[in-house]
Amino acid sequence: MNFNLMHPADQIVTIMDRIYNYGMTTTSGGNLSIRDENGDVWISPSGVDKGTLTRDDIVCVKPDGTVIGNHKPSVELPFHLDIFKIRPDVGAVLHAHPPALVSFSIVRKIPDTNIIPNASLICGEVQMAPYAVPGSQKLGENIADVFKKGINTVMLENHGVVIAGKDLFSAFMSFETLDFCARLEINAARIGEIKPLSEKHIRASEEMRHANLEEFDNIVYTSAEREARAKMCTLIKRSYDQQLFTSTQGTFSQRISDDCFIITPYNKDRKYLNPEDIVQVKDGKVESGKVPSRSVLLHKEIYDLHPDINSIIIAHPPKIMAFAITDAKFDSLTIPESYILLRGVPKLPFGANYLQKKFTAQEIRPDVPVILVENDCVIVTGNSLLAAFDRLEVLEYSAKAMLDAEEIGEIININEAERQEINEAFGLVD
Repeated sequence: MNFNLMHPADQIVTIMDRIYNYGMTTTSGGNLSIRDENGDVWISPSGVDKGTLTRDDIVCVKPDGTVIGNHKPSVELPFHLDIFKIRPDVGAVLHAHPPALVSFSIVRKIPDTNIIPNASLICGEVQMAPYAVPGSQKLGENIADVFKKGINTVMLENHGVVIAGKDLFSAFMSFETLDFCARLEINAARIGEIKPLSEKHIRASEEMRHANLEEFDNIVYTSAEREARAKMCTLIKRSYDQQLFTSTQGTFSQRISDDCFIITPYNKDRKYLNPEDIVQVKDGKVESGKVPSRSVLLHKEIYDLHPDINSIIIAHPPKIMAFAITDAKFDSLTIPESYILLRGVPKLPFGANYLQKKFTAQEIRPDVPVILVENDCVIVTGNSLLAAFDRLEVLEYSAKAMLDAEEIGEIININEAERQEINEAFGLVD
């Protein structure tokens, strides 16, 4: 789907639907706007249920101030217009009140975007605007004062966040990433001391290059591959809906044969991936005209070393990632399901997944199907797409249970004798 070819009204409805359905705004909260090539500003309406918004609800404000539409424009229209006036490079503005970012706004702190790679690159510098009454001229002035500095991501004291972008999807990516960082920081603060990335690590992640793979034509799509592509897209969308992925981060791959696997593309919206977007990698070459995930060489290394592994997921779910950005240890010996599916979950140093691919691949064993990489990701393997996805779900659910348990009492793990009983009952080997 080419988002930027959609009409501005349809873009606003699509993004507002995502924001509302993922619990990042309320029925009456938040507003989105787009400035088109004519200078018209399309904006979400005031007083209309965000859960049932349609293109006919979107309001158009002409450059001369004329309002066209079935409703009044959002009461926050003034600051949207202020931003467009002072920033000719801005094509869209997003304002919302997701709970995690509101938490930061009411303690008047800014989430740390240096706890995972690329977040600071996506969000840019984040600054705080002083409080003022919603819809007031003063609020518009306070917000405009920050945007005048070239800042695109602005937290509002005791309110929420305003993000500008060259287009609405760019603004949404920054919004989603900042909210992810906020949720991750809140989760991690419950279990240990947060360890952000160093400047050296941030520079290293920003300089990470795409694999320089030779392209090939005359691509053959077998029936097995066609089926795998469809299943992969279904599970990627489910991963996104469950907030295990973000719009552009999270990778699936599936072995097709000994010399061929398929993998998600680089920097394409996970919510709307289609089978034709998936990338085939064969004999170390990549399907012509497509860019695979930057982790493609790690996937190849794992498949080459482990013939029993048929699917790999690399993801950044906010509950298990709390263990990746602290010294807290994740232990699967909480309930039998967690231990049976996850076994040991070692933590590798930051950068191991792209600087030490062979070492990382060698760490995977029958009793270590999942690896956690500091401040980066989880690597989940399985003998099928569904098995790997199930393992990812169990991993995140188990991490959530451990985070919640910290609030109510001491965690008591399954003991060694009980672990051995599980091994015998399910034929598990150490």
